[in-house]
Amino acid sequence: MRVHDAAAVRAALPFNRLIDALRAAFADDAAVPTRHVHAVGGGAVTSLLMPAWQDGRYYAVKVVNIAPGNAARGLAGVHATVLLHDATTGVPLACIDGSELTARRTAAASALAASYLARPDARRLLVVGAGRVAALLPEAYRAVRPIERVDVWARRPGAAEALAAQWRQQGVDARAVTSLERAVVEADVVSCATLATAPLIAGAWLGAGSHLDLIGSFTPAMREADDACFAGARVWIDTEEALAKSGDLLDPLARGVLAPGDVVGTLAGLCRGAADTRASAGERTVFKSVGSALEDLAAAVLVAESSATGTA
Repeated sequence: MRVHDAAAVRAALPFNRLIDALRAAFADDAAVPTRHVHAVGGGAVTSLLMPAWQDGRYYAVKVVNIAPGNAARGLAGVHATVLLHDATTGVPLACIDGSELTARRTAAASALAASYLARPDARRLLVVGAGRVAALLPEAYRAVRPIERVDVWARRPGAAEALAAQWRQQGVDARAVTSLERAVVEADVVSCATLATAPLIAGAWLGAGSHLDLIGSFTPAMREADDACFAGARVWIDTEEALAKSGDLLDPLARGVLAPGDVVGTLAGLCRGAADTRASAGERTVFKSVGSALEDLAAAVLVAESSATGTA
């Protein structure tokens, strides 16, 4: 069994290759059981166990621990490991840094959805949040859309300033903003990667033709968008599990603002050509993800195979 640290994962998962791998994985068949969710330490940590496999090929299991209180400790809020096995023999093949893999596959899944749903001429991106996933979003989006300007808003202005400075060093035209409303109004794409438990984005701020990407809210108690974000918009989800897991969907569903039939399709449907994409330049689109073990499997295979062939 080989061990792949964070640096090896970064080297093996450039966004152009990772997005293509996710597109192929969602178009293919794999077994993805419902994740196990456990409250650890009296709820201080939410632990997810996420398996997925392709018969005769690979079997992966990710353990991901989410600890929102880590920010006050100066620690990242998400930690994870991925074990990759041979699906026929059960032999362990790789132990992979799951935190780096999770962040990269999460950003890549949003970019993959945007490749179908965001306007082809989308040039202005707003990132809401300043964590590990948020930091990767401009690079991921620039792999699929001609993003020229990136704004970032965070609850802690200093964190947004630091992230914007980091992006500028990477050659991105980026700035931190203090007015979230104004930034949403001006954006072509709004991508939220937070641990918010109350809505941050108001639907009244979203312009015609905008694309809203919601990455947080992977539990019923979490929300990033208000009900108006869904009213009048066409909505896609990464997997059907989102309808049972995300407060962003459960709350509007409970109030009748959103009906299950209003969800146009899933990421698999988009990748297989079985779900409609954006219908017009003026249409407002929403993509809600909660993450899928299929993404972990695809990324883990790419890490292991890249290492085996020396292409990482």
